[in-house]
Order: sequence, then C-alpha cells, then structure tokens
Amino acid sequence: MSTDEHNQPHLKRVLGRGDLVLLFVVAVFNLNVVPSIAANGGVTVWLWIIALVLFFWPQGIAVIELAHRYPGEGGVYLWAKEVFGDFHGFLSGWCYWTNNMLYVPTVMLYFVGVSVFALGPRHADLADSKNFAMLASVALLAFLTVLNIVGLGVGKWLNNVGGIGTFVAAAVLIVLGATVWGRFGTTVTAAEFQIPADPKFVLNSFGVICFGLVGLELASVMGDEIRDPRKTLPGAVAWGGVISGALYIGATLTLLVAIGKNDISVLQGIVQGVSHMASEVGVGWVVAPFAVMLSLSIAGIGSAWMGGSARIPFVAGLDSYMPSAMGKVHPKYATPHVALIVQGLVSLVLIVLNFTLSGGVQEAFQKMLSAAVVLQLIPFLYVFAALVKFAWRGSLADGRYGRGTLLFAGIAGLVTTTLAIIVAFFPAKQITSLWKYEVTMFGITLGFIALAMFFFFVYGRMKATHRAALENVGAEVR
Repeated sequence: MSTDEHNQPHLKRVLGRGDLVLLFVVAVFNLNVVPSIAANGGVTVWLWIIALVLFFWPQGIAVIELAHRYPGEGGVYLWAKEVFGDFHGFLSGWCYWTNNMLYVPTVMLYFVGVSVFALGPRHADLADSKNFAMLASVALLAFLTVLNIVGLGVGKWLNNVGGIGTFVAAAVLIVLGATVWGRFGTTVTAAEFQIPADPKFVLNSFGVICFGLVGLELASVMGDEIRDPRKTLPGAVAWGGVISGALYIGATLTLLVAIGKNDISVLQGIVQGVSHMASEVGVGWVVAPFAVMLSLSIAGIGSAWMGGSARIPFVAGLDSYMPSAMGKVHPKYATPHVALIVQGLVSLVLIVLNFTLSGGVQEAFQKMLSAAVVLQLIPFLYVFAALVKFAWRGSLADGRYGRGTLLFAGIAGLVTTTLAIIVAFFPAKQITSLWKYEVTMFGITLGFIALAMFFFFVYGRMKATHRAALENVGAEVR
C-alpha cells in the first residue's frame, strides 16, 4: 500500500447481508409517501405496477451492474463520474445529497404526525400545529445527526429497528384491512381504479411513486462499509426489492379500503386507517403501540437516508470539488461528521423556511416532497443512461448482465424517470396556490443546480489553482 493510500480516510466495513436487506426495506418502503399517493384513489395501484416493472426492476439491475463494475464509496456519484466524466458525477451526487436536505424534513414531519397518536387521541391535533411540528422536527433532526456521527456501527441498529418496525407496521395495517374487508366488505368500487376525468393530481402521484421506489442504490453509496459487497449486494437487492414492492401495493389498497381517498390525511393517513379499522374490529388498544412502532420505522428511514446521502459530499470533498473538510472523518468514530453536520444545518434552515412560507403543515410537507422528487430522480437519468451506453457500445466482460437486459433496463428506466420528473411539477391537491408551488419547484431545482455548477466550475478551479501554486512554491523551496 502506498503512503497516499495509507493516509486516505478509511471507513469501517460493518454491514452484512441481513443489515442490507433491512436497510433496503427501511429505505425503499417508506410508509410516509403512501397516504399522499393513496389519496388519489385506486388508479394509483396501476401506477404502482407500472413503476415496479419499468422503474424499480430496472433500478435493481442498474444497481447490481454498476456496483459490480465500480465498487467503492460514492454510489451514484462514483458511477456517473466513471461513465460520463467528473462534472456529471458531481451533479449526480450533488442532486442525490441535496434532495435529502428536502426529504429528511418531510420524514421529520411525518414522524410528528404519527408519534402524537402514541400520546393518545386527545393529542392528535398537535400534528397540525406549525410550532409544535417545527420544534419536534428540529429535535429529531438533531438526534439523528448525532446518531449518524457516532457511526453506522451504532446507527445501523436504528436502521435495523426501523426496518423491523416498517415490516411490523405494514403487516398490522394489511392484516387489519383484510379482516375489515372480510367482515364488512368495502365501499371501494371498480370505478376507483379507472383514470379520473381530471388526472392532473394523479400525475403528481406517479412522480412520488417513483421517488418512493428509490433506495436500492443506497447501500452502494456506502460501498466501502459493506462486508464482501460483490457477494452480499445482489441477494440483498433482490430480497429488499420484492418485500418493498409487495408492502407498497398492500398498504395502498388497505388505506383505500379503510378510509377512502377523500378522507386520507397525507401526514396521519396510516395511523388514521389503523385507528378506524381497529375500532371496527374491537381492538382499539392496538393504536398506541402501532404508533410507537411506526415512529421507530420513520426514525429509521430518516437515519438511513441521512447517513447514506452524507457519503456523497464526503467523496466530493476528497475529490476537491467541495471544501476539503467535507472529506474528513471523525478521529474517534470514523464517520464523515462534517458532511453530516452541514446536511443537518441546511435541513434545519429548509424546515424553518417551509413552515414560514407555507399555509399549513400538510402543504409544507407536499412542497418539500415534490421538490425532493425532482432532485432525487436526476441521478437516475445518469444511472439508466449508463446502462444504455454499456449495451450500445460498451464491453460486457466486466459486467453481470447481457446486452439485451441492459438495453431494456436502461431505456425503460430512462423514459420512466423522465416522465416522473415532469409530472412532479403538477401540483398535488393539498397545494392551495399554483403559482407559489411552481415558483418554489423551479426555484429550488434551478437554485441547487446553479450551486452545483458554482462548486464544480468556480470553487473547484480556484482550489486546483491554489493547490498548484502551493506545489510550485514547495518545488522552488526544494
């Protein structure tokens, strides 16, 4: 090993196959997006199936193929950089990181909306209090930041508990739904599964569905922290994907059966559905422990995405496109603590701004979620384009899949991702002002892309010039 390699910061390999499957379940199957999707009716079940076939399955192929060709820390950042060049790698990683600055606050809001049920029905109205929701979100954000700084060796247990909590919460929801359906039937009709006369609100939900199915690439972002990644990753991707897809469709159908699309709250829909069904079958006592379990699940989701996405600026700091402090690891815990702190601070600012500028808690949630959808899906344009490039004129010797599989996955994923980004700009029904929504969406998207261009072309060049000057001075001294 050379001196430079020895001096590079190293992360600990602490994630095994079981950890990865639970990480995929907690990262991919996010119950917090289900109510906002189910609120658009039964037609969303068809959208789930389309997205699973044309986005999720290709995503699994892409993750396994690209992780096999380019193992190591960085995931979507590393892949786009190796296939398309430095700037595209940086932009891909930047969007992946900054989307989590918007998405993690939505997880905080959803945690607040669910956790108040653990306090009893009398406190349910707290979730609609802007001040309470903001303070509770900030407190959870601070806790998760500290937990991830301590390290994946500790933080992975919250991810694992979150994965188990997600599975248990979804199982309770689906079992209750099946029981209610069996005893009392349902008011859901075949018309619910038809395309509505005004489909614009449904279009927004397709972007959120694709966003909800993102997450298989998360472990590859932590490639240097997985034990034997080439052997461990493919099986974990397959199991995590199958479990997550089945849970999503089951949870959506259950909410429609239990509540109906017109009465679903985007923040409390899951507990709302369980509460309603539990009272019907005489097990109302289950609501409080269910809320506790779901709260743990949501905290695990926030921890998984916060910890995973912070590895992107860590690698970018090592590549000199961002301040070198981003590439530092904690002397005791061996984690990218500076990147985590910066991410937490920016998320804090966005939480405060969104609460200040939005009409209510649910509207603030929907705005941050839609903006996160766009930024999250931009890296997947590169991921699927890479598969098309490999299939078209690349070498197959270093890969795992044949040319036909790569071409199908690449084209299907590329088309689906493009459509999902476009429809995310259509407002959801919780939005009260169309022009404010569009200004927010375009402003956030273009603003973050402009910052990426600044760091790469301006800051990176200044840093390279400064480094070259120091090297020249050192040569003259010698």
